[in-house]
Amino acid sequence: MGCTYAQGVENHSLPRTAAFFDLDKTVIAKSSTLTFSKSFYQGGLINRRAALRTAYAQFVFLAGGADHDQMERMRKYLSALCRGWNVRQVKEIVAETLHDLIDPIIYDEAATLIEQHHTAGRDVVIVSTSGAEVVEPIGELLGADRVVATRMVVGDDGCFTGEVEYYAYGPTKAEAIRELAESEGYDLARCYAYSDSATDLPMLESVGHPHAVNPDRALRREAAAREWPVLDFHRPVRLKQRLPALSVPPRPALMAAAAISAAAATAGLVWYASRRRAPAA
Repeated sequence: MGCTYAQGVENHSLPRTAAFFDLDKTVIAKSSTLTFSKSFYQGGLINRRAALRTAYAQFVFLAGGADHDQMERMRKYLSALCRGWNVRQVKEIVAETLHDLIDPIIYDEAATLIEQHHTAGRDVVIVSTSGAEVVEPIGELLGADRVVATRMVVGDDGCFTGEVEYYAYGPTKAEAIRELAESEGYDLARCYAYSDSATDLPMLESVGHPHAVNPDRALRREAAAREWPVLDFHRPVRLKQRLPALSVPPRPALMAAAAISAAAATAGLVWYASRRRAPAA
């Protein structure tokens, strides 16, 4: 494989294997949750002060990553912030702005890796600390087979209570991976994992092929000590701009596009054949 970030992706048939990807700063160039803050502000879910605070949190996240204490503070802040939000409205805002906000910040290198793992017969699983309402649509956009994400408690009124039902963070990510391996038959010794943060060490340690992607300083030290591959992803690109160069279309959206193209080509051939037969008739 010609690209350095694609080295080490081997083709295995049996037993089943998977590639586990952290999301923020691993597959996309920003924090998935904080990226939607402007849309949530425009939708009336947060006020201007909260929008500015999340913009600052995004800056801190991008500038130096987030350690355990910062992640805990961010979790508490976001949990309190979303209390009372209508879940249906959140999903509608995410769906309406997904392509405008997320598509341009997907790393080209990550999208290529996802395609290559699919080609090798592996499932692709996004494992993210961000909320399921944000991560699941992004996973679908990327063609991921499964998603593990934080889940908030939803009250009888259809709104978030502010309590966390499941927090996909640190050791919890590794537990989710082991549970998936048991239920899906994955051989973890032959599975892959990718993350940018030292908080994901448990996830990386749970597979046979861990990779540090754009690592923070702590993870870079660990990767060097353990001789893990370190990958540099730096080319965000819209998925549709990659289409002419793709050898394996992302699933499942492009399958429909391919079917439409095939139908159009077939119709053109039928028209051309009928035109050639016309003089003979």
